[in-house]
Amino acid sequence: MESAKPREASSEVAQVSRETASISFSYLSLSLRILFLVLTILAVVLMVHYTQTELVQVSPLQYPFLKSVNFKSSPAFIYFVVALSVACLHSIITIVASLLVIRKRYPSTKLLLHLVLMDVLMLGIVASATGAAGAVGYIGLKGNSHAGWGKVCSVYDKFCRHIGSSIAISLFASILLVLLVMLSVHGLYCHSR
Repeated sequence: MESAKPREASSEVAQVSRETASISFSYLSLSLRILFLVLTILAVVLMVHYTQTELVQVSPLQYPFLKSVNFKSSPAFIYFVVALSVACLHSIITIVASLLVIRKRYPSTKLLLHLVLMDVLMLGIVASATGAAGAVGYIGLKGNSHAGWGKVCSVYDKFCRHIGSSIAISLFASILLVLLVMLSVHGLYCHSR
């Protein structure tokens, strides 16, 4: 009878330590999700907000004309804005779910699985949009002599800086999503034990 008491006490201690670890992971997850929301909003605002107009001369035989450039100038930039806007919506939904997990104190396996799946889907979308926008931005910066595309960042320098900043922020947001996926998988693993 005495040996049963230490087993019960040790199982209660293990349960309490598991709940404490789950709560600390939930707070960490919530913090990363809030940071992800801030980063995606910042990246979208940087991309959408700025338009630059310059006097451009295509060839020596033509008169110079005013040409504006903004994110709508490239389908890759439009995809980038849409993908990061969807990621903002995703982060709002998962922040609410994380708050429910913290309030409940111990998340269900089903909720953790949904969070992992949604995070992996968003990681694919954000990473592909970042790559597409980065590729177009790189062509704008360096040009492509094989295709006959000239450098445009020498003319639209401020716009290119905004694009570069937005892509860098989005890359950091992608890294945060990788951390969130790892954290959610770890939480799922700990919860299933």
